[in-house]
Amino acid sequence: MRCYPVRLGALLALLAVLTVSWIRSVPGRPGEWTGSVPGAPGPKTPDLQNLYKRLLVAEELGGQVNKDLSSILEQLVNISRTPNVSQPVSNSSLTNVTSTEAVKQLRADLSHHSFTQPNIYLYMPHLRQHPDSLRPNVVVGKGRRGVSIVFGIPTVKREKQSYLINTLNSLLSSLTAAQSHDLLIIVFVAETDSEYVSSVAQTITDSFPKEVQSGLMEVVSPSQYYYPNFTTLKETFGDSKERVKWRTKQNLDFSFLMLYAQDKGTYYVQLEDDVVAKTGYYSDMKAFVTQTASDEWLYLEFSQLGFIGKMFRTRDLPLIAEFFLMFHKDKPIDWLLDHILWVKVCNPEKDNKDCDQQKALLKQRYKPSLFQHVGLHSSLPGKIQQLKDKDFDQQPLFRAHKNPAADLSSSLKHYQHHSLSRLYNGEDFLWALTPLRDDYILFSFPQPIHISGFLFRSGNVKTSADKFYNTTVEVLPGNR
Repeated sequence: MRCYPVRLGALLALLAVLTVSWIRSVPGRPGEWTGSVPGAPGPKTPDLQNLYKRLLVAEELGGQVNKDLSSILEQLVNISRTPNVSQPVSNSSLTNVTSTEAVKQLRADLSHHSFTQPNIYLYMPHLRQHPDSLRPNVVVGKGRRGVSIVFGIPTVKREKQSYLINTLNSLLSSLTAAQSHDLLIIVFVAETDSEYVSSVAQTITDSFPKEVQSGLMEVVSPSQYYYPNFTTLKETFGDSKERVKWRTKQNLDFSFLMLYAQDKGTYYVQLEDDVVAKTGYYSDMKAFVTQTASDEWLYLEFSQLGFIGKMFRTRDLPLIAEFFLMFHKDKPIDWLLDHILWVKVCNPEKDNKDCDQQKALLKQRYKPSLFQHVGLHSSLPGKIQQLKDKDFDQQPLFRAHKNPAADLSSSLKHYQHHSLSRLYNGEDFLWALTPLRDDYILFSFPQPIHISGFLFRSGNVKTSADKFYNTTVEVLPGNR
């Protein structure tokens, strides 16, 4: 038994000599050994250059593991700050204490190895105080997933006029049953006023009960802690304090909506709450996506105005949203989108012409435009905008129907040639001066007829505000 330490010591000494000799050796020709026995051939050794490359790869992988662990640590920190309400009271205290201690130990172990991985908390540090601030408030929704196209529509409280219901009507009016099942429309009410959010959700539910019930339409809102303190923003590019706040909030709204939609479908389309869609837009979009499927585009454009009608692959949304969040205080959203293209493909050593050519490969434009901006009053208080997409096809302003013979009369005074008779005969739409109390339109049938239903539609895409309000429809049965 006493010889074991001696043997072990001799073995360690031999290993030490061999290790030192190997480190001090200088590689000669492949397969040669220039170690401790000069001139004597020995076993072949691995090429030091290859070993060095392998060490570099291992070091890189180790760095990535450290980053991943740091990200997990950050999530554990947030979890430890949130009370565990899903477990019984008797276990919650122990669970929180144990998880907190584990997080502290993990933080101590990793603090000497890597920095915290960049994430949303670096761009919006106020969110650290409220771990639930990134959890969306789903007011209306059935959790639909796996669709082809997801529409994201942010909406805010407007001082003058809301266009949201008209926008939704325009999107829904030309959809087939199959298309309705392959689509998701997310309305993001970008307000923290819970009463206002509830009122918008109720209006949508009342206006589109079937679409809400089927899961086609969702209404979500942010946490009350999501937005930062906008009073500390710096005025840049000659914009007023109010405009800087408006554009910064828009960046945050779009980012929130993109991150919420990223796992719900294949493609994501950004819209606004004051647009109209061309009839048949869904089929046109799907056809263009199929046509460009093999191209390496970052986004497709279905409108030339701002951010309206921009389509992204949902797998790209995390990268895009993080870029927006990184610079949300610095520039408007459409500028940031262009900067992503510049960062990806532009060579600083070449001119702007080459840069534009490279960027054009990452964005492809569909013509004619499928969406038109119709809002007159911007969501920025006091701003009037006459933005129109010149490439948007002229939309039909009425839909002709074959109506039974009838005698027509009305107290309304029509404008130009837009008369009631031309409307009823399917030749035009009715456009009259503003109706007053007790004004009427009367359809009188000379002979009794059987009616299975009737439809009155007012307003159109060109003059969406010119419609009937507080109107009553009365039917006089023939067998009264």
